[in-house]
Amino acid sequence: MKMSFTSMGPEDSNAIVTFLSTNNFPFHVRREWTEAELTGVVDGGRYWNNESQGFWIIGDGECLGMAVLEDLEDDTPMFDLRLAGTYRGLGLGVLVLKELTDKVFTDHPETLRFEGQTREDNLAMRKTFVKAGFLKEAHYRMSWPADDGTRMASVAYAILRQDWESGETTRFDWNDLQV
Repeated sequence: MKMSFTSMGPEDSNAIVTFLSTNNFPFHVRREWTEAELTGVVDGGRYWNNESQGFWIIGDGECLGMAVLEDLEDDTPMFDLRLAGTYRGLGLGVLVLKELTDKVFTDHPETLRFEGQTREDNLAMRKTFVKAGFLKEAHYRMSWPADDGTRMASVAYAILRQDWESGETTRFDWNDLQV
């Protein structure tokens, strides 16, 4: 599949509100939004400012979803990825994440690492991270609020520029400290 990313701007406000309000994102902190809430966030520039930039994910001419690059003024940007419901479960996540990683490291030469997080129970995304060359770096216990009032772990993954360039994942010893 040929994939591209189209930058979002103020002219995309209505489309962003429509996309986010007509899709459910069960593994995100905010699963559902009202149009009024979304309009405030979007019109506030959430998807186009110095720190973040939103993109429409286009695959074979179809809008598959959206990705937001965050912390762009740091050398370790993060991302928020949201595929439309009709495109989930089709195995597109690895391709999207690899292409997004290429974009980050190509467009931002100062970037040393690229990071993302997901809930511990989002096994599909966790597998996507690993298949795309990311390595688990953290498991933040009870840090992600769930809809039912409980708290779940947030699991962080990252890829290093050197790993992206070489195609090899730099590993580390989780149990390097013996007590």
